[in-house]
Amino acid sequence: MTTDRNSAVLNVPNINCGHCVKTINRGLKDVPAVVSVDASAERKQVVVEFVGDALPAIKARLHEIGYPARD
Repeated sequence: MTTDRNSAVLNVPNINCGHCVKTINRGLKDVPAVVSVDASAERKQVVVEFVGDALPAIKARLHEIGYPARD
């Protein structure tokens, strides 16, 4: 596994409240390569920092917990 740090800004239109933010933060911290998560209901975005090429796993986890990212 590579140790290169990457980040992504994901548009997640169905973030509506603080509960959504907490669910996303908790859910993405289950992905081993995730370093940090900053979900925002106001921006309807998730900024995630991760190691390696974990973006597909991050998007899959968002979908699993009910907050799919839009391209």
